[in-house]
Amino acid sequence: MDRVEQPDARLGTGGHNKTIMPTDVRCLVETDESSGVVRVSGVLDASSTGTVRDALLGRLSDRPGPLVVDVTGLRATDPATWDVFGEIRRAVLDWPAADLLLCDPSGAARNVPAWPTLDGALASLAATPLAAVLTADLEPVVAAARQARQLLGEGCDRWGVPELTEPGTIAVTEMVNNVVAHARTPMTVRLAPRDSALHVAVRDHSSRLPAFTGFAPPHTAGGRGLLLIDTVSERWGATPVPDGKVVWCVLHPEHHP
Repeated sequence: MDRVEQPDARLGTGGHNKTIMPTDVRCLVETDESSGVVRVSGVLDASSTGTVRDALLGRLSDRPGPLVVDVTGLRATDPATWDVFGEIRRAVLDWPAADLLLCDPSGAARNVPAWPTLDGALASLAATPLAAVLTADLEPVVAAARQARQLLGEGCDRWGVPELTEPGTIAVTEMVNNVVAHARTPMTVRLAPRDSALHVAVRDHSSRLPAFTGFAPPHTAGGRGLLLIDTVSERWGATPVPDGKVVWCVLHPEHHP
């Protein structure tokens, strides 16, 4: 198991600007590896919002921590297209240690924390406490569930939420086993505390989303994994990302006395 403990991924490790994804000749998404800032520039319209969403969700799914997006050089053909940034933030807020922040001098984007200057956005980010994150990259093998349980137990002990060890173990076991049985791709297990809750996510490389249909009849085989996740967690979901998905859940200690 390749395990990495990451306090936060706010800053890059150095390097040059690198294009993540051009949407078309009028809209460009780039990342500055020296700062971790993503810049979206050009013209945002209905034809480019999907690709902007994919680019930012891909970045957030591949590295923990808040993401600062600089939209200083972005112009929208329709004010409604700015809503894509609020949609992205809502999609990731329950992921471990994830958030979306904007440098937006225009103030056009809604429902996203924004600052008029990039320095202001980065200063605000630097002033917040570092998020504790545990991450493990696992292969789609039977032993992966055991490795994920070990990681979760370590996190619960470290973050002082031992009452979440049992429900968290149930949830992460089912999430990993679903990847082993259905996605059959390498996966990344990530967990982090937020306030008193525990946030757990498993990112795989299959676009097939889990389908939860409620209670499974006793005479059927299988189909109870998602029911178990639904039972032990406060909320859970699955978010499509480029080259796969993120399945996540949130557990609260008051629900597991």
